[in-house]
Amino acid sequence: MSRIKIGVQLQPQHTTWATYSAAVRHFEALGCDTIWNWDHFFPLYGEPQGTHFEGWTLLTAMAAITTRAEVGCLVTCNSYRNPALLANMAKTVDHISGGRLILGLGAGWFERDYIEYGYEFGTAPDRLRSLKEALPIIKQRWDVDVPPPTRPIPILIGGGGEKVTLRLAAQHAQIWHGFGPIETFRHKCAVLDEWCTQLGRDPQTIERSVSPRKGDNLDEYLEAGATHFIIGMCEPWDYATVEEALRWREGK
Repeated sequence: MSRIKIGVQLQPQHTTWATYSAAVRHFEALGCDTIWNWDHFFPLYGEPQGTHFEGWTLLTAMAAITTRAEVGCLVTCNSYRNPALLANMAKTVDHISGGRLILGLGAGWFERDYIEYGYEFGTAPDRLRSLKEALPIIKQRWDVDVPPPTRPIPILIGGGGEKVTLRLAAQHAQIWHGFGPIETFRHKCAVLDEWCTQLGRDPQTIERSVSPRKGDNLDEYLEAGATHFIIGMCEPWDYATVEEALRWREGK
């Protein structure tokens, strides 16, 4: 069995840099393997005009104040940045972190971000098509930009679309991130396996991560194929739930 990883997504809304950075340091000290933010411009819940920080500038600071945990956006919205630029940004954070960046990518969905920042929202197929076009460009830029990344940067693709998203994960990702109840997660894993078979890829080469809800049975997700558990939260930070997950891992 692959090593079980415990991560945390610290949502950069309704918080301050002082308390956010303290949480990043504390979760790394606890033993979290990965620490994530998200890539939005406004809060997703709570006061819609509440405080919020941009994902990639925040991610750079997260890389600078940690030494061991891998870091990333869960997930970067492909629509917000030119793919060649995003590749360069990722390469730069990879160097700042000493090779600890994971590039999380998704097609995008939060319409308010698009409207208020002047991006074309379009349709879900439009956004998926853009993601499909961006992935080869990002990988090609890593081959030619100077300096190159310090390691082959892992790509995480988030989402459960069975016709496009999971196929893209089978083609390009080292990690696939899923959501939802255990039955949904198990089904999506099976679809991802099918795409891998069709494309000639060993399904075991794709790590499966999941965002469990509070109270979910982690053993069920582990049995379904998840080995990377990312616990999401905003301030006040729920240290107890993460500590419980770390203790659960130690018992495996």
